[in-house]
Amino acid sequence: MTAWQAPSGRSLKQRIERLEADLHPEVRINAYHDQPYAVFRYDPAEELAVRPEIQMLKTRLEKKGKQILLVSLAEVVNEALDSALSGNLERFYKAEVDQGVEAAVKTVHQILTKKRPLDQLVAERLNALDPANSIAFLVRAEALYPAYRTSALLDRLSKTGVRVPVVLFYPGTLEGVSGLKFMGALEPEHNYRARIY
Repeated sequence: MTAWQAPSGRSLKQRIERLEADLHPEVRINAYHDQPYAVFRYDPAEELAVRPEIQMLKTRLEKKGKQILLVSLAEVVNEALDSALSGNLERFYKAEVDQGVEAAVKTVHQILTKKRPLDQLVAERLNALDPANSIAFLVRAEALYPAYRTSALLDRLSKTGVRVPVVLFYPGTLEGVSGLKFMGALEPEHNYRARIY
């Protein structure tokens, strides 16, 4: 097990505590200064248990002087779809019924990669933050499934020049020591350079 692999056998609360210790007073989540990112992995069935833990972690870090920005990826996806479809989401939902889920997934992927790139929408929110004292929490990643991989988001964010420390709260399973399966369903990704909690 390398220093960046998730410790096995730790509870959700123990892993949150470990993450918190690595976020304050200094951020120690990744050895790569050009990618100050971490992935907090949790089982998709734990989604409702994780949300209040994230809020409490945010509050504790803010009391210690950190500025925390919560970025809901579900809200960003809705914004991208609404913008790309000129506010006519009903047309998109009708097309999904008429043409099937696969066509809808392709449409969402096309919007998030070409028309309204997800990484740019997220970067716009993060670039206003002071990297010295701010941390971004990317939450509600399940909204990307199955149209967009979170590994692609982190990779593209690094190329946009985002230097604010980012923690992606990742609903998925761990396969082996470092393979992350998004929502426990997609083929595992092994190319995360971020620390996995």
